[in-house]
Amino acid sequence: MRYLKGGQFFGQTNETNIFDGAILTDVVYTHQKVDWHYHENPYFTFILRGNLIEGNKREVLSCTNGALIYHNWQEPHYNIKPDGYTRGFHIELDRKWKLGLDYDFDLLQGSTLILDPQTRLRMYRIFRESKINDDASRLTIQGLILEILDDINPGRKYFSLRKPAWISRLREVINDRYCEHISLAELSSILQVHPVHLSREFPKHFNCSMGEYIRKLRIEKSLLLMTGTEYTLTQIASECGFADQSHYIRCFREALGVSPLVFRKFLIR
Repeated sequence: MRYLKGGQFFGQTNETNIFDGAILTDVVYTHQKVDWHYHENPYFTFILRGNLIEGNKREVLSCTNGALIYHNWQEPHYNIKPDGYTRGFHIELDRKWKLGLDYDFDLLQGSTLILDPQTRLRMYRIFRESKINDDASRLTIQGLILEILDDINPGRKYFSLRKPAWISRLREVINDRYCEHISLAELSSILQVHPVHLSREFPKHFNCSMGEYIRKLRIEKSLLLMTGTEYTLTQIASECGFADQSHYIRCFREALGVSPLVFRKFLIR
């Protein structure tokens, strides 16, 4: 079985940056199939464009545009790339790299698909900072990596919270209808939960307000659409549920620190 050291991936490497124990690699996948292999370090794979299928000992993950996977170190897996262009962004971490964070990388076994939109938006921000690549970028990237590790840390207090049954249903409804203008009253009716209770409980389980969560989903959807050239920013704003283009640009800047036009250049160049 092939063993890959830090910074090694199958495909064409566009760029590699090393930030004090973190290795960031921008890769275009060129192999239709990569047989079983494992890596020296725990790492994240973030699909910037295209599709990738990953199999491990437990399951087969279908990773579309915007998918984020955490891999434990030395976790054997294989990859299949469907036809078309696929580009990935990887963050590898030295297991000693914690910067004071009380975190055990072995708590997360195997390969884990990360669904939280807030965590995936942090990955987009790290990708942007890696292209700026100045002394301030190093600090920003270190901070964002720590936030991501904290996001996925099974030891976090809110992971142990007992979730009401309606929380899973709420997530499904919002994830299906975040581009619509759904009201609190409508959500309350669907879930049969009082709107005051719904509003109070939401931040405990989603780590942000309901409005913030919906905006994050809309921004993430817009990032998926802007990897192609067929949509204008006005069309993207409308497709993702923003009131207009100026509203979209304002929310995008708040989430990622630059305009959609600037970020799009990083994704399609």
